Amino acid sequence: MAIISSKSIQEPNPEGDRSADGVAPQKSSASASEQVASKKSTPRSSKKSAKNDRQSPEMQQALDLLQAEATPEEKLADRLAKDTSVEAAQVGADINIRPKSLEDYIGQKDLKELLNIAIAAAKSRSSALDHLLLYGPPGLGKTSLALIVAQEMGVQCKITSAPALERPRDVAGLLVSLQQGDILFIDEIHRLPSVTEEILYPAMEDYRLDITIGKGQGARIRSVQLNKFTLIGATTRIGALSSPLRDRFGFVQHFRFYEQDELTQIVSRSAKILATPIDDDGAIAIAARSRGTPRIANRLLKRVRDYAEVKAKGEQITGAIAESALELFNVDPKGLDWIDRKLLTVLIENFHGGPAGLDTLAAATGEDAHTIEEVYEPYLLQIGYINRTPRGRVATAAAWKHLGYPVQTAIAGLL
Repeated sequence: MAIISSKSIQEPNPEGDRSADGVAPQKSSASASEQVASKKSTPRSSKKSAKNDRQSPEMQQALDLLQAEATPEEKLADRLAKDTSVEAAQVGADINIRPKSLEDYIGQKDLKELLNIAIAAAKSRSSALDHLLLYGPPGLGKTSLALIVAQEMGVQCKITSAPALERPRDVAGLLVSLQQGDILFIDEIHRLPSVTEEILYPAMEDYRLDITIGKGQGARIRSVQLNKFTLIGATTRIGALSSPLRDRFGFVQHFRFYEQDELTQIVSRSAKILATPIDDDGAIAIAARSRGTPRIANRLLKRVRDYAEVKAKGEQITGAIAESALELFNVDPKGLDWIDRKLLTVLIENFHGGPAGLDTLAAATGEDAHTIEEVYEPYLLQIGYINRTPRGRVATAAAWKHLGYPVQTAIAGLL
C-alpha cells in the first residue's frame, strides 16, 4: 500500500496548473473575460476530478486518515503503552489489598525508615529519588513498595519485567516516555539481556540515551537527553546481577521474611478490606501457616474465606474455622503442604533420616530433582527440617518430632 505523507494532502487545485518552480500561481485581479478564458483552457479531466473530490466527503476523509507512516520509536511507544496498560490491569485485579502508603505498609521497619528519609530529602530538593534495588524471596512486597514510593513522590510508576525487554529499543522506548521524576520498575531485573542492560548504564548515571543510527561506515551515534527518573529494580537472585549494573543503584536493600505478629496484622488488614469478619485467633492461625510471606498469607485468607462462606454459612472466621479450612487444604501448623511432608516422610522412613542424594529423593518421591531443590528445599532449610551434607540430604530431629516420630528414633537416625 502506498504511504501518503500528511504534507502531500492538499486542497485540490482547480486550475490544474503550477509555475515552473512548483509554486502555485497567486490569485490576481483578472478581468471576467480572463477568468472565462482560464476556465475554457482547464482540462476537462481536471474539472471532473475536482468535482468528484468536492462531491465525495467520504473519499476526502479517507485521504485525511492516511497519515505518514509512524517511526519505529512511535510504534514502539504505542506497543509499550498497550503492554503497560495490560500489566496495570493485571496488577489492578489485586490492587485493593495492597497498601497505599508507607504508613499502611506493615513490616520491613528499617527499610521504611530509610525510604522515609530519602523521599523527604528528594522532595525538599525537588529532584528525582535515587535508583533503588530491592532483593529477596518472592512475595515479600517489592512491587507494592515500588507503587508506594511513586505514590509518596507524587509521580507515575511504569511497571515491566526484564524478560519483556528483549531488544534495546524496547527499553529505549520506555526511557524516552518517562516524565520528570517518574519511576520505572523492572521486575526480575537479573534476567535483562546484556545488550539491553548496557543501555541502562548512561541512562542511570547521566540520564542520557545513546542511539546508533545507520549501519557500517555511515553509522553514527546520537545522544538523547532523558528526564531525570528513578529506576527501581527487583530481583530474587542478586548474585546473578552484573557488578556494573548493581553498583549504579544508590540504595541496595534486602527484604527479610515477616514475623508472625506482622503477618497477623497483614491478615487482619486484608480481611477488613475484603469485608471478611475474622477474630484474632483466626488471623493468628492463618499467619502461622504463611511461611513468613504476605503473599501466601493473603492467598490462605481467601481460601479460608471461601470455606467460611460455604461450610460455616458466612460466620466470623475463628481459630477453629481457620484450622479446619487449612487442614482441608493440607496446610499444617508449620505451613507444610502434603508434598513437603511426603518428602520428609520418605527421607525418614525409607532412608532412616538420610543422608540421601537429591536424585534418589526425586526418584523415591516421583518429583523432579530441580523442583525439589528450587521449590521445596528452601523453606525446609529455613525452618531447620533438612540439612545439606556432602553425602546428601538429612532430616533433622525437629523434622522427626514434627511428623510424630520418637525422639530416640530421631537421634538414632542422625548418628
